[in-house]
Amino acid sequence: MVWQSGKEGLNNCYLEKDVPLRSVLEELAEFDTALLANTISQIDPTSAHCCYMGSSIRSVTPSLGPSVGIAVTCELDSSSPGGQAETDLYWRQLDEISKARSPVIWVVKTVGSRPDHECVLGDGMAKTLFAAGCVAVVTDGGVRDINGLLSIPFAAYSKGTTIHHEALRFRRINGPVEIGGITIAPGDVIHAQTEGVIRIPSSCLETLVPKAIQMRAFEHEAQSMLRRSDLSTGQKRQRISDLLIKHGFSR
Repeated sequence: MVWQSGKEGLNNCYLEKDVPLRSVLEELAEFDTALLANTISQIDPTSAHCCYMGSSIRSVTPSLGPSVGIAVTCELDSSSPGGQAETDLYWRQLDEISKARSPVIWVVKTVGSRPDHECVLGDGMAKTLFAAGCVAVVTDGGVRDINGLLSIPFAAYSKGTTIHHEALRFRRINGPVEIGGITIAPGDVIHAQTEGVIRIPSSCLETLVPKAIQMRAFEHEAQSMLRRSDLSTGQKRQRISDLLIKHGFSR
């Protein structure tokens, strides 16, 4: 059974017979996000521009990475002046997170009228999310209480920090959201670290771990070769091609 993105994917816990998704996510946590991005480019036809977020989304808890989990999405207005808090959807989403069989990453699209003033969570909300099974937040807004996040530990990937917020108004949950220039759907697998955030295409999830092991071996051998001063540029180019084939990346 192949993992499918979408809301129904939150409890679809098998990639294939007797292979739990949680185990695959745990294995993926052993790899750098950049190495996985390189591997995906070699083994999957999905265009890279659909998989990696832009540089505006960065880790504000870099000592914690990497973060791996399935996406749970929402839209939040935390910056528009006036109005009352609307948090029913948030509490409903916490219940959904607590029922997921794999670690969750909360993906929050901000929709308020003052984008520079968006603050989606602090350490209080992070503790509630973490208790439900969420390991990180990815957002195009800000966060606060960084020391508190580190103590949980709860990772955050955002546009930076924001000291305060208006009343929190949750507008929509469990739909596709665009953050960092890519679209994230509920159930997508997210991998993030100090240097950024990627979405792993479902089409390569089953084979990504063994291929990432091969990519790690290729990069180790290639890096050692590239620093050599006794090889010409042409020789290095040819050896890179040869090493790709040697390690199973004939494309």
